[in-house]
Parts: sequence; C-alpha cells; structure tokens
Amino acid sequence: MAIFRFNNNNFEKVEQTKFSNEGILERQHIQNALKKQIEIISPNLLVISEEFCEWEDSRRRIDLLAIDRDANIVVIELKRTETGEHMELQALRYASMVSTLTFKRAVEIFEKYLKSIESDLNPQEEILSFLGWSEEESKDEFANDVKIILVSSDFSKELTTSVMWLNERKIDIKCFRLIPYKMDNEVLIDVQQIIPLPEAESYQIKIREQKEEKREARTGIRDYSRYCFNGENGLSKRGIVLAIWKQYLQDNKNLTISKLQNDFPKDIKGNLFVLKQQALEQQERDSNNLTRYFLENDAIAIIDNSEYVISNQWGKGNIEKFIDYAKKLGYEIGEE
Repeated sequence: MAIFRFNNNNFEKVEQTKFSNEGILERQHIQNALKKQIEIISPNLLVISEEFCEWEDSRRRIDLLAIDRDANIVVIELKRTETGEHMELQALRYASMVSTLTFKRAVEIFEKYLKSIESDLNPQEEILSFLGWSEEESKDEFANDVKIILVSSDFSKELTTSVMWLNERKIDIKCFRLIPYKMDNEVLIDVQQIIPLPEAESYQIKIREQKEEKREARTGIRDYSRYCFNGENGLSKRGIVLAIWKQYLQDNKNLTISKLQNDFPKDIKGNLFVLKQQALEQQERDSNNLTRYFLENDAIAIIDNSEYVISNQWGKGNIEKFIDYAKKLGYEIGEE
C-alpha cells in the first residue's frame, strides 16, 4: 500500500523509505519511543520493563515487557528490518521464560524500571490501579497467560505463516508493521496491525475454535459430558453454566464485584464477565452478528448500576473450574 498527499486535486505519492536510510535505530529510537507511547500499538498495555533479562546469557533480552488489563504478561519484540527475521521463535522462548512471573516479582521488576526512568511512582499502586484491583484481591489471578506482540518494518512470508499457525493453536501473537515514509524532510510512520487483521479478529477466533473442535473430534478427546442441576437433566456445558449463573443471581440480589470475583476468580480460562455494552459492541463487529455472552434478561447481573453478562464459551479447558467453584458455593451438580 502507498500513501499519497492530496494537493491541488492531485494525488502525490509519498516516498517510502527505510529506517536504516534515515538513521533510525532499533533500540535507541524505535524502542525508546514505543515504551513512552505504547498506546500506538495497543491502548491496554502497561510497560513494566525494558531490555528485561533474568538469565545467564545477557544477550537474551526482552525488548519491552508489559502487562495487559487482564493481568496477562505481554512480550514485545522489535525489529527494524524488512523480514522480521526469526523474531517469532525468539519471542516464544522469552514467553516461556516469563510465564511463571508472580505479582510480587512483577512489582519488583516495575520498581527497577521506574527507577531507571527516574520516576517516583509507586510500582504496586500503579499496577493495581491499571488492573482495577484492590489491595485485598488475590494475586493468584496474575499472569494466567503470556501474549506476544511482534513489531517490525515488515515480515517474511515464513514468519507470518508461522504466526498464523501458532494463533490457530491458541498462542496469542499479534504482528504490527511500522512503515516509514519521507515527506518534506520529515519521517512519517504508518502503523498497521496485520495479524490478526482487526476487522477480522472475531471471525478468526471462531475459525480457530472450529478447527480446535475438529482436532478434538479426530483425536477422540472431545468432551460430550452432560450435567444435572435443580432437577434438569442432560444440560450441555453452556446449559449448566447458564442454569448455575441464573440461580447464583437469584441467591445474590445485592451482588458486588468483589464477591463475584471471589466466587468465580479469573483463573477460570477465558474472559468470564464483561459489561453488557461491551458484549453488544463485540456482537456488532462480528460478521455473523453473534455474541459470545448470555444476554437473556434474567442472566444479566446488575452491579453498581452497571449490567454485566457471563461468557457462553465453555469447553473442557474451563468448565471443570467453573463447576468446582459452583460446588464450593454449595450448589449440587451431577454429571451424566
């Protein structure tokens, strides 16, 4: 794609350039700018470290280490090249290395980073505020997953093929392309998310889930369990979640966020609860006009004058934890 300047009813092509031609360095310039304005690639990240390294080989350093608002760790790798080289393999290695980070260790890492940039902010308070957590909330909810963001001038076909294959297997990787242009002695940067394409992201998630179901069916591990609750038999995974959730809302007329998060913690895999408006906006973006949350009136939780809904995406990976927590609340659930 080219960028044009519209001038005197004419399209004037803006010259594409290279970072190397403009003397723009990977670490000194691009990385330094992104750590201060990470919202350029994602508005929901908090950078907690730069050039992070806790290994004997000091050459292995994570360019930028961040967390997202769901308390996931995010590894950000940068290249100014036109291929991205082997950055996806490098990022996977780093992701495995930081997958065991605790909340306490993240605070220590962030404290060191804040000192390096001469900031007097309180690291723990900043992280808690960013996550929307209170002091009392369980730190066990921290770092349930690790995500990867790759940023480069461009990516080779081999790299993009690898990333799409990994995404199909539920490893969350996004690719952003930074393309430099030269106009009037100024460098302009075109920022593009190319994997997954933003407008097709929800569709691609559905395709990925369908492929996962097919793989499970082929290997004979697909779970066809049925459940019993409150006199109802033969309930599917969605059915048992909805039945328990409705009973839970009836039993907790004055529900609070802290009680909800305590009864059903974030270690249940997936985005469990969202605001109803957020679920509707997601539905509008979905090419099939489908929602991933229960929107029935009697399945909506009213908390602090806001409406919350629960996910309808349940499988073998998360249904067991939901049922375990429901049983701890005293609900009797049978399995057929």
